Amino acid sequence: MIDQELEVKFFVRDIKVVETRLLNLGAKLMQPRTHETNLRFDTTNRDLAQSFKVLRLRQDTAARLTFKGPSQFLDGVHIRKEIEFVVSDFNSARKFLEELGYLVVMIYEKYRTVYDLDKNHIMLDELPYGDFVEIEGQDPAGVFSINQKIGLIWENHISESYTVLMDRMHNELNLPFRDLVFENFPDPKCNVTLLKNIKPAN
Repeated sequence: MIDQELEVKFFVRDIKVVETRLLNLGAKLMQPRTHETNLRFDTTNRDLAQSFKVLRLRQDTAARLTFKGPSQFLDGVHIRKEIEFVVSDFNSARKFLEELGYLVVMIYEKYRTVYDLDKNHIMLDELPYGDFVEIEGQDPAGVFSINQKIGLIWENHISESYTVLMDRMHNELNLPFRDLVFENFPDPKCNVTLLKNIKPAN
C-alpha cells in the first residue's frame, strides 16, 4: 500500500482513561491489544537515518515491511510518505534485507490497540518506557477534531518517533542498551525519569 501517513502523537499518564473516553464516544475496536516486534534497518553508514527515511519490518497480526519518507508538518500534524505491505514470512524478509546489505540497528516492542472514530484511527500504544496515543486521519482538521473529542492537550503533542525518543534517552542517560524492548525496562518507575522532559497530554 502506498499512502501518506498523517498523524499526531501524545505521551499520556493514563491510557485507560483515553480508552474509556473512546468507548463512551462509540469508537469501534479495529484491533485488540496486540504485541508488536519491530526491526529497524539501515546501512552500516546509517544512510537512511541521515536522509530521514525509515525501513522497518514489523510482526503483529501479520509480517509487514514498511518504508517511510522524510517528515513534514502541517498545522501540528506529522505527514510523511508511507509504503507498507504484508510479507509471507517475517524471518525470510529479514534475511532478504540483510542479503541486500541492510542490518538491524534497533529492535523495539510495544502493545497496540486500535480504535476507529469518524474514519480516523486512534492507536493506544504501550511501550517499555511509557504509554502513548497516536491519532491518524485523512487531514489535519479531522485529526484535531478527534483530539478535541477525546480531550488530550493539543499543545503537548510530540514530533519525535519512538526510536528517536529512545536514541535521545540513550545519549542523555548513557543507557547500556539501544533496543526498546520490555526486558530492558524491568522497573516501570524508571519511566517517569526517562520521560521527564515530555509533557503528558492527560
